[in-house]
Amino acid sequence: MSSDQSVTATWSTRELWEKAVADTRMRSPTTFDQWFAGIQFDDLTDGVLSLTARDEFVLEWVRDHFVPTLTQSIRDRTGWSVQVAWSLDRDLQTPVCERPIVPSVRPRPISVRNVMSAAPPLAEPPARVAPAPTGMNPKSTFANFVVGPSNQLAHAAAMAAAGGSGRRYNPLFICGGTGLGKTHLVHAIAHRVHAERPGAVIMYVSAELFTNDYIRSLQHHKMDEFRSRYRKECDLLLVDDIQSLAGREQTQEEFFHTFNALHSSDKQIVVTSDTYPQALERMEERLVSRFTWGLVADIQMPEMETRVAIVRKKAQIEGIDLPDDVAVYLAQSIRSNIRELEGTLIRLAAKSSLTGVAVELEFAKAEIAAVSPARAQVTSVEDIQRAVCHHFHLRSNDLLSKDRHKSVAFARHVAMYLCKSRLKCSFPELGRAFGNRDHTTVMSAVRKIENQKDRDPEVRAHLEAIERKLATAD
Repeated sequence: MSSDQSVTATWSTRELWEKAVADTRMRSPTTFDQWFAGIQFDDLTDGVLSLTARDEFVLEWVRDHFVPTLTQSIRDRTGWSVQVAWSLDRDLQTPVCERPIVPSVRPRPISVRNVMSAAPPLAEPPARVAPAPTGMNPKSTFANFVVGPSNQLAHAAAMAAAGGSGRRYNPLFICGGTGLGKTHLVHAIAHRVHAERPGAVIMYVSAELFTNDYIRSLQHHKMDEFRSRYRKECDLLLVDDIQSLAGREQTQEEFFHTFNALHSSDKQIVVTSDTYPQALERMEERLVSRFTWGLVADIQMPEMETRVAIVRKKAQIEGIDLPDDVAVYLAQSIRSNIRELEGTLIRLAAKSSLTGVAVELEFAKAEIAAVSPARAQVTSVEDIQRAVCHHFHLRSNDLLSKDRHKSVAFARHVAMYLCKSRLKCSFPELGRAFGNRDHTTVMSAVRKIENQKDRDPEVRAHLEAIERKLATAD
């Protein structure tokens, strides 16, 4: 009996698929259901998994975020080298999940408490108007947010969280690198809710401010006020940079109970982080689990077209006359994050205003070269991959292959670690750069090298040698 026949004698095709679905869904049930409502299972024969997607956007998201776990689950049970064959069809006959029917997402109106309840008022009391949340950038609105493939999901989820159309996820966990638009979306949610529901109490804090508020309340014996403010009076809680709670056990405990109180009252919670929930270090497992109850939406570095649109939008907002060729040049030159891109535009406009020189292409090239003359030599993922391959005497495509030999796997892990530490790339971005691997694989590799470099002198020596080569190249 062949190995394929022995496998199918133990597991039917349908059973294998259902087991793989169950394994994958465990990571984030709500997110899984949302995306697999647009996926149909067709067949699994001889290691070829045939799936149909409703459109290309769903296909790409599922392929990048779920397929690695699906195929690994099948591989673990069968030993097959699983390949995925994709089809597109807008009219799916049997989607993996039915799209849930949810009630209207618009939050409930805020009731006004009447302290003179014994005597009914002669006239309708005026509607409560809550103060606008502090710390909001007035320009960070949905109208000023440029939507592209890299942030489309996060934008749609943020719109729904603010009371727009679509399914409302609670909590909404937005993750991504620095300067990619997480805080912009959070501010946009606050602006929209305050405009449409003036009576709603909106709490916007960074994790650092939440911690400081908690400590002050403890010191001054005002914990009842603190808990009332966050758990009872709050209608919308927005928390930026939740990774800052790492290692703060007492604050995590307080936030855990705050989260539970708001969630049980169906009050919207939005959290941002620089990484996925599962990658949050020194964070209580029960908090990490709750962060995945709703939707985890990541924001990637925008592609070229979106960067051009962003710099044009910023120029429009600031009243800067920006030629098209300059907008394209800025988008090509600055890829690290949107904040730097917008900052460079403002710097060019300021220099133009002070010197009386128009913002034209040659002017932009000269200014950018003067500020960062070594920009063209900035290390890239490909540079690090080449340096690692040269150091370990491997071929360039070995790091992208499925080869799990110990020496190749170690070199791949080192390359992933160096890319993460030097370039601050997101885990999904690195997964794509290393042969379309799942982001959890990259997370595991980075964490493994971080642990080994402190304990193993040989690992540390490898890293230092490659770092020297990269420094010389820079």
